[in-house]
Amino acid sequence: MREHEKTITEKKRPGRETVNTGKQEQTLYCEESRIECRLKGLGEIEIVRVCNSRDENYTHWKALIERYHYLGRGTLYGKQMRYLVRSEHFGWIGALSFSSPAWRLRAREKWIGWNEENRLKYLNRIVCNSRFLIVPWVKVKNLASRVLSMGMRQMKRDWAEQKGVEPVLVETFVEKGRFLGTCYQAANFQHAGTTQGRGRQDGGNEYALPVKDIYLYPLYSDASKHLCEGQTKGVAEAGVPSDWAQEEFGNTNLGDLRLTRRLTQMARDFYAKPQANIPQACQSRARTKAAYRFLDNKESTMETILSSHYQSTMNRIKEEEVVLAVQDTTSLNYSVHPATENLGPISSRGEEVIGLMVHDTMAFNREGTPLGLMNVQCWARDRESYGKKHQRHKLPIEEKESNKWLVSFKSVVEIQKQCPKTVIVSVGDREADIYELFEFALEGTGSPKVLVRAEHNRSLLNEQGQLWGYINSRPVSGIQRIRIPRKGNQPSREAELAIRYGSVELKAPIGKRVKGTIKVCAILALEENVPESATPVKWMLLTTIPVNTFEESVEKLEWYARRWGIEVYHKTLKSGCQIEQRQLGNAKRIEACLAIDMVVAWRIYYLTKLGREVPDVPCTVFFEEAEWKALVAYKTKSPIPPSNPPGLREAVRMVASLGGFLGRKGDGEPGTKTLWLGIQRLDDMTAMWKVFVTELTPHSLSPPAFVQ
Repeated sequence: MREHEKTITEKKRPGRETVNTGKQEQTLYCEESRIECRLKGLGEIEIVRVCNSRDENYTHWKALIERYHYLGRGTLYGKQMRYLVRSEHFGWIGALSFSSPAWRLRAREKWIGWNEENRLKYLNRIVCNSRFLIVPWVKVKNLASRVLSMGMRQMKRDWAEQKGVEPVLVETFVEKGRFLGTCYQAANFQHAGTTQGRGRQDGGNEYALPVKDIYLYPLYSDASKHLCEGQTKGVAEAGVPSDWAQEEFGNTNLGDLRLTRRLTQMARDFYAKPQANIPQACQSRARTKAAYRFLDNKESTMETILSSHYQSTMNRIKEEEVVLAVQDTTSLNYSVHPATENLGPISSRGEEVIGLMVHDTMAFNREGTPLGLMNVQCWARDRESYGKKHQRHKLPIEEKESNKWLVSFKSVVEIQKQCPKTVIVSVGDREADIYELFEFALEGTGSPKVLVRAEHNRSLLNEQGQLWGYINSRPVSGIQRIRIPRKGNQPSREAELAIRYGSVELKAPIGKRVKGTIKVCAILALEENVPESATPVKWMLLTTIPVNTFEESVEKLEWYARRWGIEVYHKTLKSGCQIEQRQLGNAKRIEACLAIDMVVAWRIYYLTKLGREVPDVPCTVFFEEAEWKALVAYKTKSPIPPSNPPGLREAVRMVASLGGFLGRKGDGEPGTKTLWLGIQRLDDMTAMWKVFVTELTPHSLSPPAFVQ
């Protein structure tokens, strides 16, 4: 027997568990084999990176975390890396994962000495150690701290190489009462404070609020200096925005700080009562007059008002590996206000319908959470030239309405330059199938990618025929099952899509003043076994992204499916914010008001989606202290609110219940409609809460806290 084996205490006969990865079998010691030895008895310890879900070691990582970590596998948000811990003598004995950091942590910000500007600037230099596991049957002194130290060094190198960002600080959380955090302390992590707690609502409507210790590991001795570069000493708290309106509009340059303050106040008022008209939202004669004066001000243009929000959107984009820049066009109908000046036709059916056209670009992450607006164009069509199709063919692309796609794409190009570590993909429907768009996207290196649904059956080079016929003749690469949501009278259903793909070279359309052919990849998804009453799914996608496998083609289909999010956003804008009911007299005022309403609509939609993506973060990320306390007091019928705020998902569901959401087992998560209706009721409840608390129990209304 070898020396290291003599130190093992065997309470049972050692058992082994075989995991079949499809390529080879990997033997793992089962928990029946209790391993107690010195550290050197494990042999050489290796930190093995799990590259992606197609990596054969991903099966081992997932199995260990799901089976032995008390939180399970969960979801890793933003940038992420996974590792396995291998012992020379005993195989896999542990696992780690790293992901993007918490958005705000009061204790962390205090430890660093951050102001808001540097928090937004350097947040991507922090990495969260989201999972750490040593399998329970391995009882080896100093193993955990050794693995942590090795993992930090390995992650630091890999993160800089793979993510293009050199990490400076690692954060992690240890649940009080469950763990002591001894291994983190032994690995030189520093205790920075505690969280305020988090809420988790399970299927039985029971929830716990565990408090966690925050530990930080500086990857450099002067980590704080790296994260506070250019920051004036003593201003760590001064730059923190007071609320979301300050964060989205606070940096707007209107030439007068009073105008910026008025803008942020209008945003708060519009958000509190999204379906109200301006006098109802502002709630006083003075604030109403100030709002109308703001909309009349020559500095209050749509582009200027949205400039600060664009910057905030870009900061959120920088935190993602892949961002989908979804473009779409919608119309705003103001026919019920015929006296409004500077409007144009919006109907293609010859009807006398007038209004404004809006073409916007919204950033979404891969999970479908809206990150904010990237570009907005608003215009009134010319009554004289609109509808004269025979004249449009004679015009260059710059003079056509379809140029909106190129204008938006060029704005995305500028954002891509500021976010070189993020892959941005411009997504459009069939209207975006414009030859010039692909030509422009393929001109330079480092440009955003393009993914659009094909409208035209274009001719191909080298006698391949035409697009649809050629791709349809390709072999089926695989079958993908998708869920078709309910639409009108059509019930939701499962659909089986046969996927084909291939590289094609498109000929330039006849008469186009373009340079030549363009090379793209085409993906065709055709539904098989279609029910009699259903319309079959039939998608042809064109993309500048290489597609070489079935998995890559499915990924692009999933990305395109996220385009539906901008349709939901437009519904929120029209129905939730009632933008078409604004009576403002002329198009200039409408555009200025529209800029505010568009950010308010994004905020409501963002809250809806984020409540599903990160349900356990405290609701203070969106709700002020008075708001969540008034909400909880109303729902629990108790005048004394809890000391810790509920989780975001729980709070969102409570607000939605004020707007009619029932929360039954089959209802799913609340939508934007019930949420915006609930927000209006919550605003009135909060106002009353502040009155009662200030008069009766002022100690209950403490200053707003940072999110943990």
